[in-house]
Amino acid sequence: MAKVLMITGDFVEDYENMVPFQALQAMGHEVDAVCPDKKAGDTIATAIHDFEGDQTYTEKPGHNFALNADFAAIDVTSYDALYIPGGRAPEYLRLNPEVLNHIKHFFNTNKPVAAICHGAQLLTAAGVLENRKCSAYPACQPEVESAGGEYMNIDIDGAVTDGNLVTSPAWPAHPAMLKQFNALLS
Repeated sequence: MAKVLMITGDFVEDYENMVPFQALQAMGHEVDAVCPDKKAGDTIATAIHDFEGDQTYTEKPGHNFALNADFAAIDVTSYDALYIPGGRAPEYLRLNPEVLNHIKHFFNTNKPVAAICHGAQLLTAAGVLENRKCSAYPACQPEVESAGGEYMNIDIDGAVTDGNLVTSPAWPAHPAMLKQFNALLS
């Protein structure tokens, strides 16, 4: 089975972090969840984004999530794939050059990558979306297009695979996204 790196951070979307972390493990994959400046056993705060009929999602406190690996100690070459959750964490994680270099490694080596919702902000900052199809939360469309990607406006429960990249707009797409990502991991 695959060894998957999950780059996450404070105020990641709870479902987009916890559900894939557990689901990929249940499928038999090893998943290391890391956050810059934190180590195994440290926790990150999460937020629950819900769709309640407003013009955008609402945000509520989520669970504390315990990291299981040290960001400073990872060797990205030892991982088979990368998973990037959404929420608010990508907006500041994209300012970390080491995070961006890690993301570039997975694209340079054509290893599977999954990104959901605002995770696309990390892909755009890493400069890896040129001429690629990418779904994301609709508010990320301008960033995807500015980075040279083709924004895929799909149903909220859908996912898109383009080569080694699987993307989806938000947590209702977990079944489709995880199915497509797992196919790349096999």
